[in-house]
Amino acid sequence: MESLDKIIAGCINKDARFQRLFYDRFRGYATKVVFRYVYRYDKSVDVVTDGFIKVFNHFSHFDKVDGENLEKMVMGWVKKIMINTAIDELRKGNMLPEIGGIPDYVWDYSDKNYNSDQLVLYKDLISFIKELPPNYRTVFNLYVLDGYSHSQIADMLLISVSTSRSSLSRAKALLQNKIKNMEEGILCRI
Repeated sequence: MESLDKIIAGCINKDARFQRLFYDRFRGYATKVVFRYVYRYDKSVDVVTDGFIKVFNHFSHFDKVDGENLEKMVMGWVKKIMINTAIDELRKGNMLPEIGGIPDYVWDYSDKNYNSDQLVLYKDLISFIKELPPNYRTVFNLYVLDGYSHSQIADMLLISVSTSRSSLSRAKALLQNKIKNMEEGILCRI
């Protein structure tokens, strides 16, 4: 297996073999990042492909530092590009709500770190987030899951800081109601 240093050097030189190695190594991670924003699996695959094209076209801008943090730095850089690409895609669709459920084949149940109850709760939570209005969902993902500040979100989405804050507040309230209703439904069945 090639080292990440060597893969990056090959990508900077636009070597297709190293680009493929890089893609194979980070595709799953990129798909999970994009899927938080674009819930249609077929569309998220397209966004990931567009994101990797951006990654490969801009590898010369990546500030590579040798050492143990290289993998984390690459993941952070890829994450940022994938988020921006997903937001660009959402803007093209005018942030329209997505329809339809998430197909079962999308869920990865192979992670042995979680028991079946945790996986069901995770699937429910993701489904609840998906049901949020697109602007609330995007702000929620950027702030809660990706750690952006309200001013960064405002710049990314071309909204005011106060709009970002109120969207997050409304998203949280909607999610709390959905979770409360789910808990009440579970208690009624017991």
